[in-house]
Amino acid sequence: MKNQIFKPAVAGTVGCMLFATSILAQDVPAAARAAHVEITQEPSLEMAVDDLAIIRWTTSNPGGDDQHFGIVRYGTDPRELSHVAKSPVRLNRSHPETIFRVRVEGLKPQTIYYYAVTSTASDGESDGIESSVYHFTTPGPGERIVAYPSARPSRH
Repeated sequence: MKNQIFKPAVAGTVGCMLFATSILAQDVPAAARAAHVEITQEPSLEMAVDDLAIIRWTTSNPGGDDQHFGIVRYGTDPRELSHVAKSPVRLNRSHPETIFRVRVEGLKPQTIYYYAVTSTASDGESDGIESSVYHFTTPGPGERIVAYPSARPSRH
């Protein structure tokens, strides 16, 4: 008798969970694109080792599709930023800003690199911003630079 009552209860619970999951997984329409996007925290080196670096910057929330890309154009000549690194970021619609972090790989140790940043929606449409040109120097083999604090200091 217990099994006869228990099986329908389990089946009903599982069915409700599957139905609720399918409702929650539905795509939400894209948010309206922001009329104006600006860089609110200038690009900077977050971390570097001899062959890779992470560049970080913050913009006002660009809106549009939730999937965006941070893009770093870079090179060893500030007039020729011919290499491109790209990393995805998912927008949080409830946040007024978006933090972009892009991993730049294949670098040479102890080399000055120049870079500029921008961002795009998933369809490749520009968010309408591009930074000035910045630079950093990669450390020597086995060395590491941590240039961005992992936690922001609290205000009193």
